[in-house]
Formats: sequence, C-alpha cells, structure tokens
Amino acid sequence: MAEHSLWRFSRALHRAINERQSDDLETYIDEDVDWVIYGPIELFPFLGARHGKAAVLEVCRQISENVRVHRFDRESLMLGEDTAASMMRYSLTALDSNKPINLRLAHFARFKAGRLLNIRVLLDSHELVAQALGGPMHR
Repeated sequence: MAEHSLWRFSRALHRAINERQSDDLETYIDEDVDWVIYGPIELFPFLGARHGKAAVLEVCRQISENVRVHRFDRESLMLGEDTAASMMRYSLTALDSNKPINLRLAHFARFKAGRLLNIRVLLDSHELVAQALGGPMHR
C-alpha cells in the first residue's frame, strides 16, 4: 500500500514552516487548491481563505514568519483514499514574543493525484485569542 498523501503533505508543510523549505511543499499542492483556515483574521492576517498554489505558498511563508511548531499530536484521524480528517493539538512558539501557544484544531482535506486540492482548518479560536492577548477570556 502506498503512503497516504496526508503524510507527505504534512511533512512538507512542517518543513516549510519550521525550516522555511517550501520546495517539497510546492510539489504536494494542486494549482487550483482551495484553502481556508477559520480563525480570528483580525489578530492573525495569515488566516482566512486562499485560492491557488501561489497564494497558499505565500500564506505558508507568512505562517513561518510568525510561529514555530514544536510538537503536534493527533487525537483522532480518519483517512479515505483521497481524503483525510483529524483532530490535533499543536505546541507552537510565537516568534515575535517567544510566547508558547497551545492550539487545538480540526482539519478536513481532499487530495487529487497526491496533491492537496481542498483543505478546511477549524481553530479553537477562543483559546488562541486568550493566549495571544495574554490572559484568560471569560465565556
């Protein structure tokens, strides 16, 4: 059985963010990719919707200028032939303040011929905003 597209894409994405090496990532993104990260765009302008490979590579560059990934844990995972979905926890560092950020997210991805075609990422934005602003938020 061949390696699932998610694993190749995931490794390339983390290399692009932590090492600013996007050559591999470019290989695993479709020209017409549809990319959305739902979260507080006002605080994090690299969140939101992007369309096309160039726009997605640019947003990955912006992410790499703002955070470093230290660890991620998959809480749950579902793989289909050309689909993937998971719940994850990330440990990041904000590069401008050196603050730790712990983030929970869910992603839903579709691949075509081994390339990312569509992804939706949902962030636990309440927790993210609380950490970014430096204190607890009341619900």
